[in-house]
Amino acid sequence: MRKADANKFLFRFLLFFSGLFLTCVFSGCVSNAASAEEYYSIGMAYYDLGKYDEAEKWLNRARQSDRTMSASTYTLGRLAYERQNYEEAAKYFESILKIDPNNTLALKAAAYSRIMTGELDKAEKHYSKLFELVPESADDGYNHALVLYAMEKYSASLEVLEKYPIALQEGKDVMLLYARNQAALNDIKAIDSYASFLASHSDPKARYEYAKILEKHDLYARALEEYKKALTETSSSTTTDLKKSDVRFSLARVLLIADSSSSEGITELRGSVADGFDDIAAVEDLLNKVSASNRDAVRSIITELKTKSEDNP
Repeated sequence: MRKADANKFLFRFLLFFSGLFLTCVFSGCVSNAASAEEYYSIGMAYYDLGKYDEAEKWLNRARQSDRTMSASTYTLGRLAYERQNYEEAAKYFESILKIDPNNTLALKAAAYSRIMTGELDKAEKHYSKLFELVPESADDGYNHALVLYAMEKYSASLEVLEKYPIALQEGKDVMLLYARNQAALNDIKAIDSYASFLASHSDPKARYEYAKILEKHDLYARALEEYKKALTETSSSTTTDLKKSDVRFSLARVLLIADSSSSEGITELRGSVADGFDDIAAVEDLLNKVSASNRDAVRSIITELKTKSEDNP
């Protein structure tokens, strides 16, 4: 509802409500002056105007007048969620589920709220129930799979996603989550899944993940190619949270492993440190993978990192 329309509706409704109240005063029916539905309508008018304190007051009156009125409780939950009071929001939605366990709107809202409180086990429980009631919903299936992925239940997440073959072919987020689950399971099929995703979508972080799974399966030439592409994409992107220094370190690692005497690998390693890479343990791990001719250079870089760490505790 547009703000102007909501203002007009609220004015008309409050005028009607005032008239109803005065009529009841003179006719002796003050105690029944307003129904839960009328309280709810006033609350929703305030809600549409963004006047959440007033909305909450009237919705609580509606809820108190009719405890089975789920609409009031649901909107109070939405108010709490929009105020980022996620625990309170979850309790509102879950109170509806105690009365109506098959309420799909409340199940979705409760699941979202529990994700925000960090209680993924509760979110997964709500999604499992929702999945039973509305199995055809690809969006809900994706959210369910995402929660399972966050819980490190990768096989279960894959099983959910595989119920939506069309989304797996066309849905950007679904395709990427599928590849990430496979990668987490060290499944070599993740290589094809990432390649399919990247054939139609540009995503530096996904390309970096693709290069890592290629490297893990000893496909060094392809990994080098993808790390270089990821480095280019990361340098030109303003939206990715992928660090250029991390990509350069991974590139250096593959160069040094694929050709243990590579001077290019040392150059990239120094470049990654210059860009901010500071994982000393990761650099120390390279000592066992490079040739004797490069070990002194790697040791020098480790010393440099340790000195920086001591100077900036």
